[in-house]
Amino acid sequence: MTRGSSTQAGRAQLLADLFPAGIPTLWCPLLTHYAGDGTLDRGRLEAHIRHLAPWVKGFLIPGSTGDGWEMTEAEIVELLDCALGLAGVLRVQVLIGVLKTDAAKARRDILHTMAWLKMRGHTAETAACLVKNHVCGFTICPPRGKGLADEDLRRGLETILELELPTALYQLPQVTQNQMSPELVAELARRFTNFFLFKDTSGEDRVASSGLELGGIFMVRGAEGSYDRWLKPGGGPYDGWLLSSANGFARELHQVAEDLAAGRNERASQLSARLTAAVGEVFRVVAELRGGNPFANANKAIDHFFAHGARGATAPPPRLHCGQTLPVEVIRATGEVLDRHGLLPRKGYLA
Repeated sequence: MTRGSSTQAGRAQLLADLFPAGIPTLWCPLLTHYAGDGTLDRGRLEAHIRHLAPWVKGFLIPGSTGDGWEMTEAEIVELLDCALGLAGVLRVQVLIGVLKTDAAKARRDILHTMAWLKMRGHTAETAACLVKNHVCGFTICPPRGKGLADEDLRRGLETILELELPTALYQLPQVTQNQMSPELVAELARRFTNFFLFKDTSGEDRVASSGLELGGIFMVRGAEGSYDRWLKPGGGPYDGWLLSSANGFARELHQVAEDLAAGRNERASQLSARLTAAVGEVFRVVAELRGGNPFANANKAIDHFFAHGARGATAPPPRLHCGQTLPVEVIRATGEVLDRHGLLPRKGYLA
């Protein structure tokens, strides 16, 4: 057996161990909800997770949409503690986001998080600790820096993959200012059994479209739009999605995936077109905001209506990590977009 085939077989076993019911097609980088004083709003967060859980079985916490680049270590621990407390009850998996601009800090934080998980789970054995906490692994980005070569990215990523913990790589050039080449991703896939998932939010899809052998890596698309085109049942190169829009449109995205799997391509295309239009319009509504980031801002505005229903236009706007709240005009414009595309819920999950 060659090294590549041996690694692929080991990865297949890892995926079977991590996801006995099968790896989810739809993943969500969960929003983080704050109370008026800026502390974590645990009740609001739990209500949101419960609302999504019928359709979303995998969560990235924290991701860019959940303020993962801005949060302090203490805030992340509190957020994880809240989410992991529900994960077992709802039978969902959590992929822990460790979003740092350099590999040394990411590696340090992973080790600190593992120590905390072992204490939380009352076990010193790594695999048992992850299972007990309903954690399926860690997500990392390549080191930040414009123009960094593959060799620079490889050195940073290796130091983390060598920990032999289940790891997902996140292509996010909007933040890191660089991209992992298809050749680098394929090389890491051949060498590291614990590398099991690749997320691409670039919108360029170079890795998934390269045709290179990736040894059974589960490929998820993070860029929004044209959802029906990108999954394998629809002729695309991806196994699933990890989408910020799943914070609001989880049921609809799940339906698109179900329709594609059942060969109902026209129905999937129609719903995908409505979602694409609505998401694009809301992202344009928040484009000029100075506080927060576009992923969080757009999806907080959408989720606001799924939480409050049609009365969302008059409910207090959500708070951002920076301390600002979304402007009332952004909320009103988002409600108009959802209504225009037939996506405005009558009753919210907080009712």
